[in-house]
Amino acid sequence: MPVPEPLDHGKLSKRCDPGDLPFASTGELDGKITISGQERAWQAIRFGVGIKHDGFNLFALGPSGTGKQTAIEHYLGEKVSGEPLPDDWCYVYNFEKPRQPRAISMPAGRACAFGKEMEELLEALFTILPAAFSSEEYQEQEKTIKEAFQEKQTAAIASLEKQAGENDIALIRTPSGFAFAPIRKGEVLNSEAFMKLKPEEREKIEQQIATLKESMQSIMLQIPKWQRETQEKLKDLNQQVAAFAVKPLFEELKAGHAQQPAILDHLAAAEKDVVEHFVHFLEKSSPEQEQPPGMASPAGPGKNRLFNRYRINVVIDNSRGGGAPVVIEDKPSCQNLVGDIEHIAQMGTLLTDFTLIKPGALHRSNGGYLILDARRLLQEPLAYDALKKAIRTRQIRIESLAQLYGLASTVSLDPEPVPLDVKVILTGERQLYYLLSAYDPDFNELFKVAADFDDDMQRTAKTQVAYAGFMSTIVRREKLRHLDRSAVARVIDYGARLSGDSDKLSTHLQSIADLIHESDYYAEDNHHGLITAEDVRQAIDARRYRAGRIPEKIREALLHDTILIDTQTEKTGQINGLSVYMLGNQSFGKPSRITARVKLGKGEVIDIEREVEMGGPIHSKGVLILSGFLGSLFGREQPLSLSASLVFEQSYSGVEGDSASSAELYALLSAISDTPIRQWFAVTGSVNQYGEVQAIGGVNEKIEGFFDLCVQRGLNGKHGVLVPAANVRNLMLRDDVVEAARKGDFSIYPVTRIEEGIEILTGLPAGQREADGSYPENTVYGRVLSRLREMAEKQKAFSDDSGK
Repeated sequence: MPVPEPLDHGKLSKRCDPGDLPFASTGELDGKITISGQERAWQAIRFGVGIKHDGFNLFALGPSGTGKQTAIEHYLGEKVSGEPLPDDWCYVYNFEKPRQPRAISMPAGRACAFGKEMEELLEALFTILPAAFSSEEYQEQEKTIKEAFQEKQTAAIASLEKQAGENDIALIRTPSGFAFAPIRKGEVLNSEAFMKLKPEEREKIEQQIATLKESMQSIMLQIPKWQRETQEKLKDLNQQVAAFAVKPLFEELKAGHAQQPAILDHLAAAEKDVVEHFVHFLEKSSPEQEQPPGMASPAGPGKNRLFNRYRINVVIDNSRGGGAPVVIEDKPSCQNLVGDIEHIAQMGTLLTDFTLIKPGALHRSNGGYLILDARRLLQEPLAYDALKKAIRTRQIRIESLAQLYGLASTVSLDPEPVPLDVKVILTGERQLYYLLSAYDPDFNELFKVAADFDDDMQRTAKTQVAYAGFMSTIVRREKLRHLDRSAVARVIDYGARLSGDSDKLSTHLQSIADLIHESDYYAEDNHHGLITAEDVRQAIDARRYRAGRIPEKIREALLHDTILIDTQTEKTGQINGLSVYMLGNQSFGKPSRITARVKLGKGEVIDIEREVEMGGPIHSKGVLILSGFLGSLFGREQPLSLSASLVFEQSYSGVEGDSASSAELYALLSAISDTPIRQWFAVTGSVNQYGEVQAIGGVNEKIEGFFDLCVQRGLNGKHGVLVPAANVRNLMLRDDVVEAARKGDFSIYPVTRIEEGIEILTGLPAGQREADGSYPENTVYGRVLSRLREMAEKQKAFSDDSGK
């Protein structure tokens, strides 16, 4: 099998040629966002937004920072401008059921005008009603009614007084009421004179007085009735006067809303209530009268709550809209979604009315689109359930959380629900989408459309220009310096590095935006009018330096042999593996020494990491695969009479992943064959049971981690790394690594099979199986087979001796 040659330096990093970009700087681009490389998600957005049936709400899933919300906003921004404005909504007082305010819709822009009309009406009532009740005509009619009552009462008393006088009895008015007393010769008899009268005469007078008292009592019983009749007449008069005074005002309002039955019904009820409670408009207080300190009103400072019932609470005003609303709610709590009923403390009591009903995001987006972050939504108590209830019932019902939890004993309101017509768009990570889909039975019913945003996109001339367009958008939005074409090319290279594939670009646009911000800082520091490639390089280097404390400490430990890594000699059963560490949003590579030891045994390969429970299941799987590979090559004709142990030396934390399985196999073959491995090489790649080397992740960081160590120890032209051939397309190495490869100081070998790698590492061919199943002697496999036979014979001899 031919040994692969080191990769040409041109294959180690696919650089964007600034000359291929059709502009000199991002200032020549229009700054418009074009969705490129996300066609699948784009089609899902178009379908989800366009379909109008129930349940076809949208969930945009993908990693955070991939521009999901930006893409949706961009699409909706172009779509909604041609859609009609939704209606305004307002809450009004329910004169029949005060605890259930009515919700009324009006054409866009009319609700605020109607509210202003009602305020003007309220002000006018404080002028018109007092004027009507202070008019001469009203005063005369009121006086007539009251005088009629006085005349009737006076006439009755006078008649009784006349009747008493005819019987020589006087009607005397006292502070405590009326009294009767006999008179003689015009004088009222006192008690002594009365007792001197004859008994017959006294008895007659007493009977007459008793009769007169009965008549007086009858009159007294009639007076309350006459008073009630008078009050009724006065009330009728007041109602007529009030109705006559306010009717023209309400008729004028009704004429302006003739096509809106709900408004006409409310105005009719308000007119009736004003007429019934006209007396409140005759008092000195008015909507503009200042209240005492500490008596703030729900209607605002200086407003009188008594007259709130005639006001309008405009919860949604679409007068300034330019199409269907697009609402992004950053804090999707239950109150912020469905609205809330606020309370005001007055004199130790919580008070509320319909003017304290506050709208939520569902109200503001009604007739349009609501965008929510799914994670934030689920973190808010009851918010997700409230959203599902609103979508399912197609109405927004405001419920006080205090009442719902039973935390408040005050009487609250039960506002009339508002019909809901909205397209809800959730954004979130894929795992969140799959969890909701699996565990929430309502989710798939309500969110039937998934827009799956990819982590990366193909790297083509078109997508590179789209990338530059995004950079132009960031620059214009954040008021940064524009990038020249060389800087754009370097940012494109950075996007390819983030994607882990030289033929792709990362769609994590937040990382690109962060790099542009950092590059703008260095452009200012370097006094550049435009961001240049040098500024971008400086930003990337500075970012790596800021996060480089731990990698530097590790390299120091390697240089001082605190951590043992050999990069100069040849060792048997020892190899340099490569691993990747993640610290925050930064990753770096680190070489690790892997050793293998063999002895007589029963063919098992012991993973020391697994035995001490420091190895993860994927790593343990990779080690077990080695047993399958060895058995298929060398265990067909004889048992594997060995026991091998593998370990990551100086590993003090868990080991996971199978990217070191090829390195472990190389170390194992070296230990069995007693063939030294060149320690100036490092190895990464997983292996299967057929000996094929498979792709792994983090290949750039792994190569650079070993390269940095070799640079500090001094490159000698022999150092290099073995990587899976399938990872060649993932190579986007730093410039210093590429330059070292160009000079021949550092080599990167693409390996497809174990046989290729073992020959590079040992200098001996792996060997090909002969017809009889053997391998040539001066090969690695020949040495392995010879050693295994020797161990098998020793095992057999030992067994025979034990039997004897």
